Amino acid sequence: MPLLIFMEKQTMITTDTIRAFYQDHEPGAIGRYRYFSVLVPFVMAEGELCLMYEVRAKDMERDPGEICFPGGHVEKGEDPLETALRETEEEVGISREHVEIIGQGDTLYGYANYSLFSYIGIVDYEAYKNAVIEESEVDEVFLLPVSHILATEGRHFDENVRAEVAENFPFEEVGIDENYSWRVGTWTIPVYDVDGRPLWGLTARITEHVLAQLQERQAL
Repeated sequence: MPLLIFMEKQTMITTDTIRAFYQDHEPGAIGRYRYFSVLVPFVMAEGELCLMYEVRAKDMERDPGEICFPGGHVEKGEDPLETALRETEEEVGISREHVEIIGQGDTLYGYANYSLFSYIGIVDYEAYKNAVIEESEVDEVFLLPVSHILATEGRHFDENVRAEVAENFPFEEVGIDENYSWRVGTWTIPVYDVDGRPLWGLTARITEHVLAQLQERQAL
């Protein structure tokens, strides 16, 4: 059986090497992978429970003009919760002192090599009213009453995710042919129109997921 060489220079690996590396190893992703984190901010506004959203600046390179939660890319060595709080402060000027973190929400695993962490928080209404947006990233911050979201019937569309293999893939070498059954998946895209606001995509998925969980809990 031929020896597999994964490095240009062959290095001797011992059991001591294994122990030294993995006993303190912090698990991560294999290959190129990205992590993002958002705050799902509830606001009690004059007796009405709302969710706070922002509108991305129209001249942003990615997803311009879309509605989203405060959040962004998890920097190296940064905890995902720290990311959510830092991005909230940078994007809308609401400091962590005005955010009560209730707990971590579920993680959305995307098909495009990324994961999206979520943290559930309650933002002080006065802090929301005094929000100062970073105009290079955000056009607007606004509230949607939870009751209005729940009263809106969303539409759901399926996006089929299929494998596209390079033309020079060595089919014969690995013992398969062009008809090999690669793994595929389906990605659901929800679309809501709440008070004239187009709520869709990842933000809508997180919104409906969180509210469904809370409704289920309330019914107990």
